[in-house]
Formats: sequence, structure tokens, C-alpha cells
Amino acid sequence: MLLVELIKKCKANDRKAQMMLYSKYCDGMFCVAMRFVKNEDDAEDILQDAFIKAFQRLDQFSGEVSFGAWLKRIVVNRSIDFLKAQHQKTIALDEGYMHVTEDENWSVEHEVDLEEIKKLISALPEKYKYVVQLFLIEGYDHSEISEILGITETASRTRLLRAKAKLKEELKALNYGT
Repeated sequence: MLLVELIKKCKANDRKAQMMLYSKYCDGMFCVAMRFVKNEDDAEDILQDAFIKAFQRLDQFSGEVSFGAWLKRIVVNRSIDFLKAQHQKTIALDEGYMHVTEDENWSVEHEVDLEEIKKLISALPEKYKYVVQLFLIEGYDHSEISEILGITETASRTRLLRAKAKLKEELKALNYGT
């Protein structure tokens, strides 16, 4: 069955079609939630909430983006909402006055273990960690990140650059033991 037909049946409240759609996307969306919450039970709860919300708002899916991208945005938002509810609040900073230059170079001088990078990213303050995850891992641009997090594009760029500087600092300390 084509995805368009499947979505049409889901809009008509066809439970079998909803299960098929869920089965098609649940593994990938579970991975998205896990990248944020790092706990399987919490990720499963987020996944269930996200699918419930998606099915309730399926009439809002216009097809401008792929269904997977639309659903992924719901999962990301539910993950961030969950983290905020767990008292991991982001601190709003007025970063609009800064001029930010783009620096797309994320290479490092020495070989670094991927697990070390993941550990360093997860240790970042939430306001930086969310932007890094959304930009590097989830592939969102700054306008999408600003919309998801409710910050300006300038704040998104600033936080990404600060996170990058902090990560490079930490990597230097690891490599040189300082």
C-alpha cells in the first residue's frame, strides 16, 4: 500500500492502517527520542505520545514535507517537552545583540572516538546540547531550530558556535591532558 493511501486511511480512523503506519516509522522515531532522553522507557513514552498527537493532527499534514520529517518534528518537540518537564530547563539569554559568523568546519585535529564525542555532547548544558543535537544529528537548519526551541536564529547560531568551542576545548584537554 502506498504511503499516500495509508495516510488517507489513517485520516479516516482505520486502526489497521494506523498500526501499519506506526510499524513503518516506530523504530526510526524511537532512535530520535533516544538521542534526546537516553532512557528506553522514556523514549517509548515519548514515541507513544508523539504518535497519538500525530494521529490526532493528521488532518494538518499537508504533504509539503515528507511524512517522516513531519513526524520527526513531533517526536523532537515531545522529547524536548519531556526534558523540560523533568526540570531540565533551558536558560533564555538575550543573544540577539551579537553578530555571529558561520563556521561550518566541525573537523578535529586528532582521531577521536565517536563515543567520546557523544559523551561530551551529552555533558553540554541543555541550551547548547539541544542545538547541537538538532543541527548535527537531526539535520535541522537554524530557522527550524529557532522555531522548535522558540529562540531566534541568531541565538541558535550563537549557541551552536559556543557549543562547538566548548567541545573543542574539552577535546584539547582530553588529547593533551590539560
